[in-house]
Amino acid sequence: MAMVPLAAQAVPVLVSDTLSLDEVTVTAIKQSADMRTQATALTVIDRQEAERNQVVSVKSVADLVPNLFIPDYGSRMTSTVYVRGIGTRIDQPAVGLTIDNVPVMTKENYDFDLMDVARFEVLRGPQSTLYGRNTLGGVMHVYTLSPLNYQGTRALVQGASHGTWRVGASHYRLLSDNLGLSLSAQYGSTNGEFTNQYNGKRCDWERMFTGRVKLEWRNQDGWYVSNVASVTTSRQGGYPYEWAETGEIAYNDTCFYRRTSVMDGLTMLKSFDGFTLSSITSYQYLDDNMTLDQDFTPHDYFTLTQARREHAVTQDFVIRSHERAEGYEWLVGASGFYRRYRMDAPVNFYDYGIADLIERHVNDAMPEYPIEWDTRTFLLGSHFTSPNWGGALYHESTYRWGQWTLQAGLRIDYEHARLNYRSVTHTGYSTYVKATGALFTHDDIDIDDHGTLNKDFLGLLPNVSLTWHPWAGKNHTVYVAVTRGNKAGGFNTQMFSDVLQQRLMKMMGIGMQYDVDKMVGYKPEKAWNYELGGHFECWQSRVQSDLGVFFMDCRDRQLTVFPAGTTTGRMMTNAGKTHSWGAEFAMTVSPTELTRFNVSYGFTHAAFKDYNDGKQDHSGKRVPYAPMHTLFAEVNHSIKIGGDWNKLLILAANLRATGDIYWDEANTMRQPFYALLGASITWKQPHYSVQLWGRNLTDTQYKTFYFVSIQHHFLQRGHGRQLGVTLRLTL
Repeated sequence: MAMVPLAAQAVPVLVSDTLSLDEVTVTAIKQSADMRTQATALTVIDRQEAERNQVVSVKSVADLVPNLFIPDYGSRMTSTVYVRGIGTRIDQPAVGLTIDNVPVMTKENYDFDLMDVARFEVLRGPQSTLYGRNTLGGVMHVYTLSPLNYQGTRALVQGASHGTWRVGASHYRLLSDNLGLSLSAQYGSTNGEFTNQYNGKRCDWERMFTGRVKLEWRNQDGWYVSNVASVTTSRQGGYPYEWAETGEIAYNDTCFYRRTSVMDGLTMLKSFDGFTLSSITSYQYLDDNMTLDQDFTPHDYFTLTQARREHAVTQDFVIRSHERAEGYEWLVGASGFYRRYRMDAPVNFYDYGIADLIERHVNDAMPEYPIEWDTRTFLLGSHFTSPNWGGALYHESTYRWGQWTLQAGLRIDYEHARLNYRSVTHTGYSTYVKATGALFTHDDIDIDDHGTLNKDFLGLLPNVSLTWHPWAGKNHTVYVAVTRGNKAGGFNTQMFSDVLQQRLMKMMGIGMQYDVDKMVGYKPEKAWNYELGGHFECWQSRVQSDLGVFFMDCRDRQLTVFPAGTTTGRMMTNAGKTHSWGAEFAMTVSPTELTRFNVSYGFTHAAFKDYNDGKQDHSGKRVPYAPMHTLFAEVNHSIKIGGDWNKLLILAANLRATGDIYWDEANTMRQPFYALLGASITWKQPHYSVQLWGRNLTDTQYKTFYFVSIQHHFLQRGHGRQLGVTLRLTL
C-alpha cells in the first residue's frame, strides 16, 4: 500500500500544490498526522493508487486492505463490513466511516461513488476510545481535495462492460486568499450484469447521482472552518439472487432499492497557545425504500417493503494539546448524537404463499377439517418509530520519552434505544368438514399489537499501548496494544412480520409463539483486542512494510440467524463467544521512481468459542462470512515518453484473492479461495489521462453471498469479466 508520512501540524493547513495532486494531505483532528508512528494497524491508499485500481467506493477499497472484506451483493443498502472475523450482515456496522472527519451514522449510507478523493485511511482493530459506537473492528477515513490547495477544473468520463457509464466534473477556486470553494457532481448508470430468467430483464441496473459543495476558510489567527454538503441518489434493481435448487435467478415480483441521502458537516478548529479546540457537527438525512420479492422464486409467496425516513444529528468537541517530541500530551473529548427514524415494513402474502405456508400446514395437521383463506392475498403490517440518542466523554494521555511512547485512554459511553411499534393484520378463513364439504365455522382474524421497547447501554472502552522507535528517527515503529471495542445493541425490526405471522398461525393451532422482547432486542457486542505490530522503512523509504499479529476475544457476538420454523425474515442474536486470531503483512517496494510493487496479506482464524443455538453446538466452528485469507498484489511501471516526466505510459497488473468463506454456523457450505486478475494501461499527460482497464480478466466464477428464506437456499454470483476505459481531464 502507499504509505504517506505526514508532518504534524497544529491546524489542518494542507500542503500547497496547485500543479500536482500527489502531495495533497489532510490532518486528522483526533490522531497524529504521521499515522505510521502510532500503535495501530494502518493502510493508506493515495489518489494515484485509487485511480489505478478503480477505487471509487468503500466496497472497492476493501480489496486493497488486509483482513478487510466488504462483499458486493444485494444493493447499495447492503454495506456489510467484516474485519478480523468481526462483522454482521444487518443493523449496526462493525467498522466506522468518516468523510472529512464527519462520521457517517448508518451503514445504509456507506456505499456511494466518490470523486476527488485525496486519501483513504483504514485503521484496523477497535478504535472505540476515540470514535465510539460501531468501531469495534476499526474505522475508515476518507479525505477529499481542498480548494485552499488545489484550484482548477477536473472532469471524468468512464465507460465499461454491461452498459456502465460514469461522468463527473468538479471545480476548485479561491474566493479570497483565505476562502476556497469546490463544486462537484457525477452521474453513473449501468444496465446490469445479471438476468432474471423469469422475465428476461437485467435485475441489477442502476442510476446514481452525487453532488457536493465544500467551503473552506482559514486565517493567520489559527482558525480553520470547513463545511461540506452533499446529496446522493440511487435508483437500482439489485438482488440478483439465484435459487441453489435450480442455479437460476428467477423471481416473479419486482425488486428494487431507492435511496436519497443528504449530509452536511461543519468542522471548526481554533489553535491556541499549547492546544487546539475542535468542533465537528453534522446533520444527516436518509430516505430509502427496499422492496423485495422476498421468496426470490417464480411463485407468488410474499413481498416485503421497508421504507424509512431517518434524521440524525451528531456533535463532537475535541480539545487536544499540541504534539511534542518529548513529554506529556493529552486529548479530551465529548460527543453526542440523536437519531430518529420512521419505517413502514409491510409483508404482502399472495396465493402460493397462503396455500403452501398456511393452508397446507393446517390441513396436514387437521386433515378432517380443512381450511380455506377468505382472500388470496392479505397484509402483515408493521410500523415503527425509533428515537435513539447517546453521549460520551473520552480522554487519551500520551507520554513520550526518548525512543518510547506510552499511551492510555478511556471512553465512557451511554446510549438509549427506543422502539415504538405497531403490528396489524385483518383477515379470516373458513373451516370445512372434509367428509361432507359443509362449512364448519368461519373465523375472523384481527390483530393490532402495539407497544414500546426501551434499552439502555453503558460501556467503558479503554485502550493502552506502548510504542518503541528502535533506531534513530521514527522510520521504524514497534508497538504492543490492548484495546476494547463496542458495537451497539438494538432491535430486530425485520422480525415483527415473523412475530405477527407466527401469532396468526398459533391462533389456528399451529406455529410457534415468539416472545417479542426476546426475539426483537439484542445486546451490544464487545471485544478485547491484543496486538503486536510494527511499521518499518528502509532504503531511503523506498521500502515500507507493516507487520502485525492479533488476538480478539469477543463476547455477546452479534450474529444474523434465521429463526426456527418456516419464517420470512432474519434476526440478530447474541451468539456467545468467538475468538479471532491472525496476522497482517503489507509491503511497498519502489526500486526506482518509475517502478513500484505492492503486496498485502491478511490471515484470520475466527471460530466460535461458545455458541449453542438450541439445535446444535457450534463451538469450534468457523464464524460465517469471515474470510480466512485476503491477498492483494500489484506491480506498476511507468515509461517516460521522450524522457519527459510529464508524458508517461503506466503499465499495471494486480491480483485480488479471498477465501475460504463459510456461509453457515454449521460450516456445511463455503466459498473456496478464489483469485481475480486485473490490469490497466494508462497514457498520462499534464492535462489528461486515458486508462484502459480490466477486472477479473480470467472470468473466475465465485459467490459473494448465501442465505436461506423459507427453507430455500440462495446464492449471489460474483462479478465476471469487466473491461473499461476512463478519461480524466485536469484544466
